[in-house]
Amino acid sequence: MHESVAASPGGKGVIMHWHDDHGMGGWGYVLMALNILLFWGLVITGVILLIRYLGRRESRSRGDAPAAERILAERFARNEISEEEYRQRLDVLRRASIRPQQ
Repeated sequence: MHESVAASPGGKGVIMHWHDDHGMGGWGYVLMALNILLFWGLVITGVILLIRYLGRRESRSRGDAPAAERILAERFARNEISEEEYRQRLDVLRRASIRPQQ
C-alpha cells in the first residue's frame, strides 16, 4: 500500500491510500478475462449474424430466379401448363433476372 499527501483547501494535508491490487484477487482477474472473451464473442457473433441476415434479404429481393424456373419446369412436367405458356413465363423470368435491381 502506498500513501501520498494531497493539499486540501483548508491548508491541511489529506492522506490518500493507493492499493496495488485494487482489492481484486486471482479470481477477479479470471472473471475479468472471461467477461472480455464473452463480450468480444457476442460482438463477433452479432456481426456475423447481421451479415448473414442482410445477405439473405438481398437474395430474396433479387427474386431467386433459379427456384422460380425450377417450379415452372415442375409445372410443365406435370402438364399443368402448355409448352407455349412455359416458354413465355421462362422468358419473363430470365428477363427479370438479367435486369438490374433498383
